Amino acid sequence: MNQMYNTPSSFQESTAESENMTAADATVSSLITNGIDTVYALPGLHNDPFFDSCYRAKNLRVIHPRHEQACGYMALGAALSTGRAQVSAVVPGPGLLNTSAAILTAEGMCAPVLTIAGQIPQADIDRKHGHLHEIRDQMGLASHIAKYTQRIKAPHEAPQVIDQAISAMFSDRPGPAVVECAMDVWARRGAVRPMPANSGVTPPAVDEDAVRLAAEVLSSASNPMIIVGGGALEASQEILALAELTGAPVLSYRRGRGVIPSDHPLAINLPIGYRLWPKVDVAVAVGTRFFVQEKQWGIDKDLKVIRIDADPEAAERLQQPAVSLVGDAAAYTGALVKRLEQSKANKSQKQDLEPHRQWFADRLTPLQPQADYLTAIRSALPRDGIFVDEVTQVGFASRLAFPVYSPRTFLSPGYQDNLGWGYGTALGAQAANPNKAVVAIAGDGGFLYQIGELATAALHSLPVVAVVFDNGMFGNVMRIQKERFGGRYIGAQLKSPDFMKVAEGFGVNGLRANSPKELEKKLGYALALREPALIHVPCGEMPSVWDMILAPRIRG
Repeated sequence: MNQMYNTPSSFQESTAESENMTAADATVSSLITNGIDTVYALPGLHNDPFFDSCYRAKNLRVIHPRHEQACGYMALGAALSTGRAQVSAVVPGPGLLNTSAAILTAEGMCAPVLTIAGQIPQADIDRKHGHLHEIRDQMGLASHIAKYTQRIKAPHEAPQVIDQAISAMFSDRPGPAVVECAMDVWARRGAVRPMPANSGVTPPAVDEDAVRLAAEVLSSASNPMIIVGGGALEASQEILALAELTGAPVLSYRRGRGVIPSDHPLAINLPIGYRLWPKVDVAVAVGTRFFVQEKQWGIDKDLKVIRIDADPEAAERLQQPAVSLVGDAAAYTGALVKRLEQSKANKSQKQDLEPHRQWFADRLTPLQPQADYLTAIRSALPRDGIFVDEVTQVGFASRLAFPVYSPRTFLSPGYQDNLGWGYGTALGAQAANPNKAVVAIAGDGGFLYQIGELATAALHSLPVVAVVFDNGMFGNVMRIQKERFGGRYIGAQLKSPDFMKVAEGFGVNGLRANSPKELEKKLGYALALREPALIHVPCGEMPSVWDMILAPRIRG
């Protein structure tokens, strides 16, 4: 971690002329200099000067939702769908706590989200006077869910703090940052020396000796497999070249989906990967925690692992790999391809994956209606459209069965798997990608977490289409209580509103689909409107997909 909390000010110098400006103006100017064009935020007393600076700034828009959780989720959706730094702003105390689940999710998903939080008067911080929104050790709290935390204590510090936050968000394993500023400091004036745009983090040089060793290991493989995660999203071409050179199937699950298109002959999903796992002799793990393979499927002495990861600590967390390549995924994968092409020593053969694809298709047949609903959505959604997964039965199935054709078009909440994250995340993805179609699925339970954000979609003309599968229950909870606790149901049944009337009340297009065929038709219509829409899909209890996700240990 590159965390900086309560560290002394030791800021780099700039040759720019100093200007007399407020801390708020210096902060906003620094954001714009670094390419930030949108702030997802809710105003409040502690941040009034900051918002006034946003108002006066050119080329900066503020999108305000109805709840602080959506500030964080919108920034997260924008970051996940673009790979660029995004910013949210909230008041201190309850405001930061309301958005903390989104920050935690950003930490788990390695997303560069900067949260700007207000504070009580600087002299009173942590004095327990009882100020509005006062909270003890706000930055200490944030340090548990963010890579970088810092306070702007004077106007001249603002450019350097923003610069350090951006550097931290992209260094090693990317992640979120939290910056706070006291309410009386925002309007304080001083001499500020602006800084140029952050030049980015220079990845470590490629270790050619390590690449040579990795190439030797991979060249000896008869049945290699490539496993990709979120850290491989910018290395699509290199990974595809490596796969085609070695004949290795490429396994992606959730964050890594789309690194190579689902319709590529070498693309495989989690169940097929599990089926192949016993015979894999070399696994190349690119930008992935590799948790499923190491902790669930198992590894034995006959399986060698090559890890490519920006995080220098990644290789030490589980079993020691045969080779660890620390740095940029595209650079290392490209170097590995080059080395293999030069050596021409690779002995692996392209595997025939069609029998496995047919096996999975047969497994999907009883997984209804999820499979047909996913087919309907994929048929209506353009190839480059963005699909936002949710913690719902259709969402779980989508992680295995929804075709994805390019990086950053399948957004899934990572290991936090937090219910209700989806709609706000989709709104942020739409705001950052105005020319793309965005579809967010949800269950009737999860959608009510952010149902008020239908107002945000209507106000800001964000044409996300929300597909709400309504079965009157928390499906996972109900299933577990049925199977493991003798049907002693508690906290599982739901009473939802009339979603059509809710949509109408918010000024959003409301549609209903009673079958997969109707869903495909209604979704195509809604996407063509380019207006916010909600499609209500009444449904019953759905079969579990978890036996294909939480498969038992098979090696080691």
